[in-house]
Amino acid sequence: MVCELRRMTRSTSPDSPMLFEDNPLVPTFELELIARRAGHWPVAGADEAGRGPLAGPVVAAAVILDPERIPNGLNDSKQLTAARREELFVEILATATVSIASSSAGRIDTTDIRKASLDAMRRAICGLAVPASYVLTDGLDVPAGLACPGKAVVKGDARSFSIAAASIVAKVTRDRMMTRAGIVFPAYGFAAHAGYGTPQHRAGIEEHGPCSLHRMSFRPLRKETV
Repeated sequence: MVCELRRMTRSTSPDSPMLFEDNPLVPTFELELIARRAGHWPVAGADEAGRGPLAGPVVAAAVILDPERIPNGLNDSKQLTAARREELFVEILATATVSIASSSAGRIDTTDIRKASLDAMRRAICGLAVPASYVLTDGLDVPAGLACPGKAVVKGDARSFSIAAASIVAKVTRDRMMTRAGIVFPAYGFAAHAGYGTPQHRAGIEEHGPCSLHRMSFRPLRKETV
């Protein structure tokens, strides 16, 4: 029994079945409760927004939900309207412990998008006012350098309330940042597309060239070497 508990409380790889079984793609609080029953509490969910755009930062959020005050309607941020995300953003900040971090376009270019995303996620988790005992992250990776074990959950924002909450916080925060960026750099229409490679955005780059928010390591901005 002691050996089994030790195996369960170690940090696990994304495809390890030690702590979690397969769950349907409907957000619940079950993954958090499984971790709690294994001796981990509180449990944080972490996610990021903005891996794909041509401009702007990647933003990560970490959220520890209050089990007695979980907002209704938490889901993968991509499944929600912008208006509903804004409503839930306010509710999450009012009822949960939240931390946000970002990695700039410059950092993305210096390292790469995966490393920059994981570093932002690590800083968001470490910035929580209440230290997490366990972390659930969306995707394939748990950031290195954490003070607690964690589990990467594929499509976690559609399986875990905590990860879904983090996805909403990260998405709303980044969208607000890009709306403000559009005021400083009006030529690109950042408020309309948040830095993604839309025809409007590409036309702005073609006409005005890139600005300091553009990720120069991303195609079509990257200069290919012969």
